[in-house]
Amino acid sequence: MRVNAQNLRKGNVVDMDGKLYVVLSAESFHPGKGTPTTQIDMRRISDGVKVSERWKTTEQVERAMLDERAYAFLYADDEGFHFMNKENYDQIVVSKDVVGDQSVYLQEDMEVQVAIYQDIPVSIELPARVTLEIVDTEPVTKGQTASSSYKPAMLSNGVKSAVPPHVGIGTRVVVMTVDGSYVERAKD
Repeated sequence: MRVNAQNLRKGNVVDMDGKLYVVLSAESFHPGKGTPTTQIDMRRISDGVKVSERWKTTEQVERAMLDERAYAFLYADDEGFHFMNKENYDQIVVSKDVVGDQSVYLQEDMEVQVAIYQDIPVSIELPARVTLEIVDTEPVTKGQTASSSYKPAMLSNGVKSAVPPHVGIGTRVVVMTVDGSYVERAKD
């Protein structure tokens, strides 16, 4: 299936010259003069080589047809990350280089979308948001509840984020899995 280069997103798989590449990041540039372009950073699935390509936003790119299924995260070990299909209880192992830096957001029983090509997992897509606990931050500042400033905080998964000044240690917060940015206090 051919798609415009500007429609490619992280986790998509493209077919270039008979080789499959998973998109690591995609950024579109719209200069004041000249042709808009899309910068795509990819990893070749067969050997893990990273490649960077730049296309005009209207250029057509061949997107590989993959089988995407929902899997629940079980655990991680030296072999990789283990997931289970909740419908038929089949288990798969996804290698560490496919999961990449998203691994810090994986939680037990978290449902993710795994893209499979010829029985090989090639990419995973996490939920957009995840709930984590703050384990370290500066003390709550009195009178700073309505301020738009943020303070650094360490989350329970080891990722640093910026949170509002009224949020303290032990508070559960919702963060984006793309960049670890604060969204809101957890409602549970």
